[in-house]
Amino acid sequence: MNSNRKSSRGRHDRKHQSSRPKAPKSNKPSNSQNGIRLNKYIANAGVCSRREADVFIQQGSVQVNGKLITEMGYKVQPTDEVKFDGTTIAAEKKRYILLNKPKNYITTMDDDRGRRTVMDLVGNATKERIYPVGRLDRNTTGLLLFTNDGDLAKRLTHPKHNVRKLYHASLDRKFTLKDLEKLRGDVIIEGRKVFIDAVSFIEGQSRTEVGIEIHSGRNRIVRKIFEHVGYKVVKLDRVIFAQLTKKNLPRGHWRELTNLEVSTLQMI
Repeated sequence: MNSNRKSSRGRHDRKHQSSRPKAPKSNKPSNSQNGIRLNKYIANAGVCSRREADVFIQQGSVQVNGKLITEMGYKVQPTDEVKFDGTTIAAEKKRYILLNKPKNYITTMDDDRGRRTVMDLVGNATKERIYPVGRLDRNTTGLLLFTNDGDLAKRLTHPKHNVRKLYHASLDRKFTLKDLEKLRGDVIIEGRKVFIDAVSFIEGQSRTEVGIEIHSGRNRIVRKIFEHVGYKVVKLDRVIFAQLTKKNLPRGHWRELTNLEVSTLQMI
């Protein structure tokens, strides 16, 4: 009698086990073990940073092999065709080009008014499509970096990383000690505080020549700073950008960054 109850219970247990619901299938992409993450692929193509790529993916801007991809973590295979906003993109070798920009060139990829752009100066630097990191206005000269490394470009232009930018400003008249001290205090321009890291006269030159270091990327901000205290900038030259200098780089010429320079920038 006991053995019958045991046998019955065993059949019941087996029946109960067989009716248990199966574990749901994983939602991870089938190619999760291989390839390169889609956001990194987009950044490697120089389109934007990986964080920005995540947003574009969620918004439905990316297709792989004709299929809309909106899931995070999707992996791209070497044979896949990736399109961003309908245009085919490819992960490229990272390029880093430093230009000593001359006057009368605008910082843009192209210009509908036919004006000369900085791309005219670096057009033969590399077969990869590179982009300027930040901006220099038309009449400002000096260091301008170009790259297809979207992540690095994002870091170099974000104020929180305090990327060093040192300018040599030539003013329309002698700069006074009083106004120098004003710029060492709180400076409010267009309702927002401007953080000036350092400002000083340039040793061995007249009082019309001033060095100013900032990490703000606001449009024409150096010119606006001096206008704020009553001066006009006659010439403006960026002499240091993110620890890069103009040494041995004539005006209008470009060069590739060294491996050491690239490694230093990537540590920012």
